[in-house]
Amino acid sequence: MSLLDRHVGFVRALRHGGLPVSLAEGLDAARALTVLDLTDRETLRAAYAASLCKRHTHRAVFDTLFELWFPVGAAARADADPVGAATGERPDGAAEGGASADAADAEVFRDRLRELLLGEDDIALRRLAREAVGRFGAFDGPSGASWSAHMVGRALDPRTLMAGLLRAVLGGRLPGGVAERNARRMIQARVDRLNEHILSDVRRRLAEERGIERVAETAVKPAVENLDILRASRTDLIALRREIQPLAQRLATRLTIRQRAGRHGRLDFRRTVRASLSTGGVPLTTHHRPRRPHKPELVVLCDASESVSSFAHFTLMLAYALREQFARVRAFAFIDTVDEVTRFFEQPGGDVTEAMRRLTAEANLVRLSGHSDYGHAFNVFVRRYGDVIGPKSSLLILGDARNNYQDPALTALAAMVTPARHAWWLNPEPERDWDTGDSIAGVYGRQISMIECRNLTQLGRFIGELA
Repeated sequence: MSLLDRHVGFVRALRHGGLPVSLAEGLDAARALTVLDLTDRETLRAAYAASLCKRHTHRAVFDTLFELWFPVGAAARADADPVGAATGERPDGAAEGGASADAADAEVFRDRLRELLLGEDDIALRRLAREAVGRFGAFDGPSGASWSAHMVGRALDPRTLMAGLLRAVLGGRLPGGVAERNARRMIQARVDRLNEHILSDVRRRLAEERGIERVAETAVKPAVENLDILRASRTDLIALRREIQPLAQRLATRLTIRQRAGRHGRLDFRRTVRASLSTGGVPLTTHHRPRRPHKPELVVLCDASESVSSFAHFTLMLAYALREQFARVRAFAFIDTVDEVTRFFEQPGGDVTEAMRRLTAEANLVRLSGHSDYGHAFNVFVRRYGDVIGPKSSLLILGDARNNYQDPALTALAAMVTPARHAWWLNPEPERDWDTGDSIAGVYGRQISMIECRNLTQLGRFIGELA
């Protein structure tokens, strides 16, 4: 593959991975290649990152794809894996002695790993990872020979080294306290780095056998702002939570600029026509009414059941991070009955995560079964809180519209939507899944605008338009 083909394929893969790489940025990166020493791989990585990465959250996707499209050269891998790297042949698994030889090899690797985890030589750690993949990562899968990072991790099992490493780092100091926490954090960071090197080398070997494009489709996770909230892992949710406040700050700045840009209010037709009499009826000068900045009142009604609770939490977190952009925010949550949860967010500068925990523990959201019952929740809302929605209010309903085959209470929904200035329903499920199973998104969508909103990018875009 030529350098140009590799460059074009890499840029295309970044776009498929969710990075907003423009044509001009791709050309900037190509121009950089003409003045770089292409044998210096880390300089090449830095140049590409400077040209193509706009946010720090994009760096994980970038690094994964860079390792696939610009792998370590065969000459550099020869020392680590002289059989597999140089000739493309696979190690033949166990040597003489079978399982006992494997165990002995693993112990040798673990002794070397123990020394490297106590040092800071990342190059040696990467070399060890390549050697370990070549020795322990091969297996025969359903579709033929393949490679596995899990098998390498099981052979090295670096977690079992933690106790000895802690004793070595702490020396004669007593365990516990800040020193132990710092040492544990440092060692865990190096173990994580080892796992990254192992996974990177496994992907590199798979890409050589199956093709880069095929491996990239499964190797790359979306950028954090494009992660599907409903399908996010625990680690992903932590990363998403860290992104809420920066996203809110960017949105608040953008909204403030947009509000200041509108210097004039609506056209004052009468004054404009009167002024045009002095110019023969030609309105050379227009007159406008005083601008009246409008901040909407926001009423949020969210499904807090387990299936969509993470989406409701992130939407509430973002809405309350932006509450200065609204005249007033009132929040209500429900599962099969509804309760106002505004009180959990009223403390200025409070911890939104703690507010979410209190909401889950203290709010009265369950009446009978604990399964979503939109119809009953809507009826209770209209009866208890119907007067909170008025002509200045924007109504925002959050949920997947899966009503467990209960009464949808369309009359109650209409009573909520009609008096509102605007009304939207954010559905975190893909539109292709609407109206399947117990979903009645289409039924509700005939009375209120139903919008697919699955990630922080879509959520931020919607909140920006709303405010």
